Amino acid sequence: MFLPLCLMTLAACNQTQKMEERAQQERDSLMQVIDEKETELNEIMGAINEVQEGFRQINEAEGRITVANRNPEAASSRQVIRDNMAFIQQAMQQNRERIAQLKERLKTTTVNVEKLTKTIQNLSSQLEEQNKHIQELEAQLAEKDIQIAEQGEQINALSEDVSNLQEDNKQKQETIEAQDKDLHTAWFVFGTKAELKEQKILQRGDVLKSNDFNKDYFTKIDTRIDKEIKLYSKSAEILTNHPAGSYTLAKDAKGQYVLNIIVPEKFWSASKYLVIQVK
Repeated sequence: MFLPLCLMTLAACNQTQKMEERAQQERDSLMQVIDEKETELNEIMGAINEVQEGFRQINEAEGRITVANRNPEAASSRQVIRDNMAFIQQAMQQNRERIAQLKERLKTTTVNVEKLTKTIQNLSSQLEEQNKHIQELEAQLAEKDIQIAEQGEQINALSEDVSNLQEDNKQKQETIEAQDKDLHTAWFVFGTKAELKEQKILQRGDVLKSNDFNKDYFTKIDTRIDKEIKLYSKSAEILTNHPAGSYTLAKDAKGQYVLNIIVPEKFWSASKYLVIQVK
């Protein structure tokens, strides 16, 4: 009698150790993903900062042209206008290339782009405003017969790139939100012993030991939001493995059990399925 008991205890310890090791591996993997996302986000934000610096330099060049345009007859003023229009053309081309590179980077990045999408929207607004300023400036110079480099085609192309970038960002955000939701999705079920057996969730005293159980019998939840599960029963037993200290199972005013998940990350670390037997 003593030997079988020791063997059972040893098997339980080994099972617990394996579960702890698996949970640690999942945590390590998650931390690696987080670090990679942070690095990618820093690189993308650096590219956006370069575009914004380009806009600042263009604004300064526009200011110099405005000052020179007050006396367009002077040769020095005409030279200032030509030099700064050439600079604006070059700066716009650089920003166009930077945004194209940023667009390509966003197609493969896995970072959470909620804040990044907002930043890019602001960037698009700056681009539209910059486009208006240059068009107004071109009109003013044309009225005074000042020859300037043609900017229209490049600006239109840049506007199209930004429009495509916004659409790509929208699709990327939808994809990341779906992935994030899947990461925080779990399933639970509670029922009598007979009900669980009928759905093949409980077989020969073992829970979820095979893959032929009825998955549609489970309720899907968001682990970030759903932290309380009312069981509507005065008898309840959790059959799946969930770390102690991550939840409480207590009765309400009616004497019926309610499961409160107080540390969701820890509670769902061992299994994304929760099975509770009630009477």
